[in-house]
Amino acid sequence: MTFRRIRSSDADPLRVVVAGAGGMGRAWLAAVRESREVIVVGLADVDVARARQVADELAASGVSVGADAVDLALETGAQALIDVTTPAAHHPVTTSALFAGIPVLGEKPAAASLAEALSLAAAAEVSGELFMVSQSRRWNPQVFALRDLVDALGPVGVVTTQFFRAAHFSGFREEMADPLLVDMAIHPFDSARFVLGSEPVSVYCQAFNPPWSWFAGSASATAVFTFENGARYVYTGSWCAPGAQTSWNGEWRVSGRDGTLTWDGEGRPALAPLPGTSPPGPAAPAGAGRQGIGWALREFVDALRTGVVPMGEVHENLMSLAMVEAAVASAASGAPVQLDDVLDAAHADALRDERRGDVRAVLESWPGVRDALAAAAA
Repeated sequence: MTFRRIRSSDADPLRVVVAGAGGMGRAWLAAVRESREVIVVGLADVDVARARQVADELAASGVSVGADAVDLALETGAQALIDVTTPAAHHPVTTSALFAGIPVLGEKPAAASLAEALSLAAAAEVSGELFMVSQSRRWNPQVFALRDLVDALGPVGVVTTQFFRAAHFSGFREEMADPLLVDMAIHPFDSARFVLGSEPVSVYCQAFNPPWSWFAGSASATAVFTFENGARYVYTGSWCAPGAQTSWNGEWRVSGRDGTLTWDGEGRPALAPLPGTSPPGPAAPAGAGRQGIGWALREFVDALRTGVVPMGEVHENLMSLAMVEAAVASAASGAPVQLDDVLDAAHADALRDERRGDVRAVLESWPGVRDALAAAAA
């Protein structure tokens, strides 16, 4: 995937508009404020009064506000957009921005559905603009350490994540049909792809809601994924688990031919090699400074400066969203689901719903969704 480069520097920071003045919008404004590489020139929200209040509180004086993020970006001369709108708005906002010549850094998920996300991947190809998804929990130095140590295990057989929290939210999450899988599990699913360096092939998932749950939808689930390298990834989680709780990253175990890795989700991963083998030294320090949305922002800016495809570029990210949709489909059907079937169904939906002829032409040109995503992300 090639995209337009934008020159910027600490002396001439990238000018951005943030779309969304809610809780995550505030977090992104804080991340931008801490960066010397980016400056906010506008804050957009459907509630313009709230945008004005948040801008006055968290941004530099004189920051413009408005209801339409792309219009605001064009009015202020912004060079990029940070999309922190609701998932339902990701497709229209990002599409509009890309075709206005504005690269986008978006919050996960890339879109409200895999079909819409495929449309956005094709739109990025047509427009030649960068669309990167901030999968923030992959930007964790311990996830990089886990990935760096996996080679010491030889072939990997099983990776497990156990996630148990008693999470109380006000708002849409408690009304979702599959809140755990759709809103939270995408993070460990994405990290599993990164740690294994492989892609998922199939999944069998059961999702349910315990009788004491305060969620309307299934707040507990177990999913077993098969990966291309033969490894199994087993995720078990609950958002209504009072008592002993895991880290928000969950508790991880990686079992391979030559030993085991464990990670409590907070400290450094621990390697237990077979007796008589020499464990490697500390995990490569390259990930030591990587953390959350601040590093995602830095990766986005660096990609625009250099043209190097960033981790989280939309084509690379979409298999994580496909894992979510496949798990939901398996839980609904009670049967294993092939990831390629989910990709093909989403592709058909994207072609049916696409209104732009140029985007549809790109979608039609793909020899296969998995291959097209892999080729573009390479």
